[in-house]
Amino acid sequence: MWVLVFFDLPTETKKDRKIYARFRKEIMADGFNMFQFSIYMRHCASRENADVHIKRVKGILPEKGHIGIMCITDKQFAMMEIYRGKELTETPPVVQQLELF
Repeated sequence: MWVLVFFDLPTETKKDRKIYARFRKEIMADGFNMFQFSIYMRHCASRENADVHIKRVKGILPEKGHIGIMCITDKQFAMMEIYRGKELTETPPVVQQLELF
């Protein structure tokens, strides 16, 4: 399962930029990687694990701005087509997670 966080935060004032930078750093510290500007993603081994990371993101939401959180399955992620200009590029590999019982 993949968790995607989309955000559009204000950057008009110095305080806004500081809040933007703090939010970005905190989600990256939680294992999210930049997919595009203001779109970050993280692989999770299960829905329960995804819920943990979603709760963490919700805990650091800034007062202003728009934030979206979406979960997609590995299969849905693998069906994504990514282009750089008109050239099709490879989709990032699906992370294989080993689970010990």
